[in-house]
Amino acid sequence: MYRVMLVEDDARLAELVTEYLSGYEFAVDLVTRGDAALERFKALSPDVVVLDLMLPGLDGMVVCRQIREVSEVPILILTAREDSYDEVSGLEQGADDFVNKPVQPRVLLARLRALMRRTQAKGGADSRVLQFGSLRIVTSDRSVSWRGEPCVLSNTEYKLLLVLAEAAGRVLSRDALLKKMRGIEFDGLDRSIDNCISKLRRKFDDAESEKIKTVWGEGYLFSPSAWN
Repeated sequence: MYRVMLVEDDARLAELVTEYLSGYEFAVDLVTRGDAALERFKALSPDVVVLDLMLPGLDGMVVCRQIREVSEVPILILTAREDSYDEVSGLEQGADDFVNKPVQPRVLLARLRALMRRTQAKGGADSRVLQFGSLRIVTSDRSVSWRGEPCVLSNTEYKLLLVLAEAAGRVLSRDALLKKMRGIEFDGLDRSIDNCISKLRRKFDDAESEKIKTVWGEGYLFSPSAWN
């Protein structure tokens, strides 16, 4: 059984989801307020979090960021919006997947199973250490250090940095980056990669874009010799 922390204030939806998932391999713990989610998360140690965005007490995006700061647990966001705003914002806060409301329980179950498969695959992967000058990435615990100090990255920032570092010296297009990170193609409008690149540059003192280079018209290049 996997433990799910469902953060949802809609009593009818919460009952429907809980009843459906409980018939399979998921045990559900319900939290109805955003401002109670982090403490409940620490107490429950769930395997996956299903998080509504519109919550009393604290916004779901803030809850997502709080959880991601203390854990790499998979986070699936429930959103009532069909445009890309919530998805882009959620990815920047560290979410792993999205399901649109109204929720189809069988779709939610399939997404949760896929998340758990990906999580288990990561857990079984070989540990690697990537070292570029003063930058060190350890994949076994997803830790990053910069000039001897731990560097705190969101889940999305870590994924993007790792994808770039694994392809050091090669240009990766936005399309290639999105496919590797999220399994989708670049639609010409999505700016989540660009926004995340900007955040990484700020965290690694890359104001001149020497460590992560922009190759105009092509994409981004991780320079292996610039991380001193």
